Amino acid sequence: MNNLASFIVRTHKWLLALWLIIFIVMGYFAIQLPSLLEGDGFRTDGEYEQVQKELNKTFSFPESTLLLLFEKQASKSNEDFRTTIDETLTTIENQNTTTKIQSPLTDETLMKPDMAYAVLHYDEKLEDMSDIIKDVKKVADDQTGVTVTGSPVLSEDINKASQDDLKRAELIGLPVALLVLLFAFGTVVASMLPLVVGAITIIIGFGLLTFIGQEIKLSIFILNIAPMIGLALSIDFSLLFINRYKEEIEKQSKAEALITTIQTAGRSIIFSAVCVFIGLGAMLVIEIDIFKNVAIGGMVVIAIAVLGSLTLLPAMLYVLGDRIHKWRIVRTDRDSRARWRTFAGAVMKRPVFITLVAMAILVTGMLPVQHMRLAIPTTDSLPKHFESRIAYEKIEETFMQENKSTIYAIAERPDGWLNKAGLEEMKKLQDTLKREKEVTDIDTLFAASQIDDPTQLAAALEQPQMHQQLEPAIEPFVQEEKLLIPVHLNVEASSKKAQSLARTWSEKEWPVDIEFGGQPKFNQEIYDEIYDKIGLAVAIILISTFIILMLAFRSIIIPLKAIMMNVVGLTSTFGILVWIFQEGHFGLPEMDISLVLPVLVFSLVFGLSMDYEVFLISRIREFYLKTGDNTAATVEGLANTSKVITAAALIMIVITGAFAFTGVTPVKQIGIGIAIAIAIDATIIRLLLVPSLMKLLGDWNWWYPFGGKRKEKSL
Repeated sequence: MNNLASFIVRTHKWLLALWLIIFIVMGYFAIQLPSLLEGDGFRTDGEYEQVQKELNKTFSFPESTLLLLFEKQASKSNEDFRTTIDETLTTIENQNTTTKIQSPLTDETLMKPDMAYAVLHYDEKLEDMSDIIKDVKKVADDQTGVTVTGSPVLSEDINKASQDDLKRAELIGLPVALLVLLFAFGTVVASMLPLVVGAITIIIGFGLLTFIGQEIKLSIFILNIAPMIGLALSIDFSLLFINRYKEEIEKQSKAEALITTIQTAGRSIIFSAVCVFIGLGAMLVIEIDIFKNVAIGGMVVIAIAVLGSLTLLPAMLYVLGDRIHKWRIVRTDRDSRARWRTFAGAVMKRPVFITLVAMAILVTGMLPVQHMRLAIPTTDSLPKHFESRIAYEKIEETFMQENKSTIYAIAERPDGWLNKAGLEEMKKLQDTLKREKEVTDIDTLFAASQIDDPTQLAAALEQPQMHQQLEPAIEPFVQEEKLLIPVHLNVEASSKKAQSLARTWSEKEWPVDIEFGGQPKFNQEIYDEIYDKIGLAVAIILISTFIILMLAFRSIIIPLKAIMMNVVGLTSTFGILVWIFQEGHFGLPEMDISLVLPVLVFSLVFGLSMDYEVFLISRIREFYLKTGDNTAATVEGLANTSKVITAAALIMIVITGAFAFTGVTPVKQIGIGIAIAIAIDATIIRLLLVPSLMKLLGDWNWWYPFGGKRKEKSL
């Protein structure tokens, strides 16, 4: 750290120039990031993905599908309504972009007296649908009561909503964060520096993610989550750094103050970043795109935040020198330690009572967690006012209730299916699949040809004329050695029964090679991947954190306490989220918890909270090594760190909590979840449980069987 500090002092002007150049260049690429984002990130390499590719390639399923909702106006006759449908679809067909149009005028299942919908099929992939969507929307806008929806439109609207949400969160969070910084530092110059570092971090981070997005698929949710992490941590690190610098510059020259600050606060920043890196890195073991995206995006912005806090910020501080005290607006309390010392002493006089009260509060928060329902975000991710969501839900409620979900089975037989043995095997497969009580119907060649007997159908196919007549019935189900069997279920794709059936069929030994797809299979693979890997991810976080804290504090007990308190605090957070969202409090509609929330919040907050843990415990350890008095050391540690920890936590809460006012539901839940977790950590855990448990355990806090005490600098 000494070499880094000396290097920054010598080259501060060059560093500022370099950061400025990087900021300008990356700013150009940053604005391109939203156009590269696609989908919600719920994708994993598995059976579903293979079947989906086969459906597109072999059985001519469309790569993308748009839905057109037609709503009959009260002033229009039935004939006028049908004319509107015909004119709209004819205009779209003339665009020569569709591969097929399913019209309600020719398919009565798509038509109701006052409502109808059409299905537009395209060969273009989701990410290439933007121009087509614009063209279709132009046609729809020329008619009354016509709305465009479907997965590509919903994805595009979520992208737009995410960009709007980011702007809204910044407009709310940044001014409030500035106020907190003003009360913490008192001067405009000192308060603006963390925001400058935060803004530069986000812009450069977006620029780097633009390059990454050209190589791998990035989820649209990264547009909110990466800035949330990067901005909060940048400000947090800067607050820690500037607070220490302001203390040091009163005692020594600006060069010496900067060197001391880098040696102390700089170590704390690096340690904090390592803890957050561990949390994010652990998510990489879960083979689902959204977790990989958040991990990559988070690590990118954290790396920049650390570099900015250890190079850009010191360079700016060196240039400013004493001018950091310029433009004082708020007169800060120079020594708030007396009040915090009194508070810490009061807590430690009744350690058993305080511990019981704190645990009672946390356990109360934990109670609802047993009823948590996790769900993969769907159309309800969008705000209710979006036309695409309204139209899709109308189509779903009116037309898609009879067959609640479908599993697609693709079977392969080397000798083909259109001979007697193949048809007999096909019949056996059909009968086996149909035995399940969740199965309502199966689409097969037998039903399409209206010949239910394999022997009779084989005989018919041997006649060239009959074979030619049956070709339209064969084509949707049989392509060379491959057979498609759509299996319709009477349960929702998200239900446990549908997922269990998909899992059972995939694990079953079949007489031929067979793979399963469809929405139930997709859901089953996503849930299984998370449930199978979450234990490993948590183990990586807990074990790595324990080792790092043990080496940092040379203690066995303190890391164990920190981990247990974090787990209890996070469980309480999840319980509160269930109470808020699932039970519909604070005026929110009842909704399930996003499947990604527990993993993301646990991984992120576990690392973030260690920032405060190391800052507090390192100061306590410093005093303990000097005095040997555990009680006095705890009081002094709290007195010297509580002000900056409280300010840092408040800023983190403000930045992440601002996403409570956004419209994209998973982002709203994640933002509120992080804010609640940090609030619990900075108050109940850090100010109540830590000092009371430090008092109760006494010198046992510092039990370390692997070596003696050694003095080290405060972090």
